[in-house]
Amino acid sequence: MTLAFDLDQSALEEIAARQSAVGLPRPSEVSTGIIAWPKRLFDLSVALAALIFLAPLFLAISLMIKLSDGGPIFYRHTRCGLGGKPFACLKFRTMRTNADKYLQQMLNQSPTLAEEWAHHQKLKQDPRITRFGQLLRKTSLDELPQIFNILMGDMSIIGPRPVTFEELPRYGRNLLYYSAARPGITGLWQVSGRNDTSYEERVAFDADYVKNWSMKMDLVILLRTIPVILLAKGAY
Repeated sequence: MTLAFDLDQSALEEIAARQSAVGLPRPSEVSTGIIAWPKRLFDLSVALAALIFLAPLFLAISLMIKLSDGGPIFYRHTRCGLGGKPFACLKFRTMRTNADKYLQQMLNQSPTLAEEWAHHQKLKQDPRITRFGQLLRKTSLDELPQIFNILMGDMSIIGPRPVTFEELPRYGRNLLYYSAARPGITGLWQVSGRNDTSYEERVAFDADYVKNWSMKMDLVILLRTIPVILLAKGAY
């Protein structure tokens, strides 16, 4: 898979900074079905069923997080959604309460960690994560609250990874494909190596999904997600 990064970097950064004010257009070759009612009905049906079935697990996880340090149960982070509009992406909190400040201290003290963060926007051995948070991430249970994002219309069951606005310049021309669909709880990237892939490969997976979308592809990805979660492939 190849990526095109031939847009002017300053122009991309300006796009990333202004997303909340101006939406991005949908490429003409992208199927309108990716945001049409059949996919939306599928999302709502699966999300409601999952919420009912998993309610006891939601309560248990919430109690464990609250008892661990008394901090908030959920973590909200602004991500880029459909058409470039921002939304608050929900997760169960897996990090210590002062995680952002602690991260900056670590990056300032360790050039190795700073390089890893710049390349992947993640740390494989992240000391900010609590012991219970490690379990939640390994099993992908930390992403369960995104069911509420689906019900609110911000996300889909299947879609591109929900990324931050700071990451958008790395998408190059593929930025238009990313913004043409609702971000997903799972997607082509998650079932194709997840964190074991390079960032360039992640972008390519997102773009390929949007370009080639079909309901059949969504069903295949959903089925492939089950063993990925059970085996914790590429999760950290």
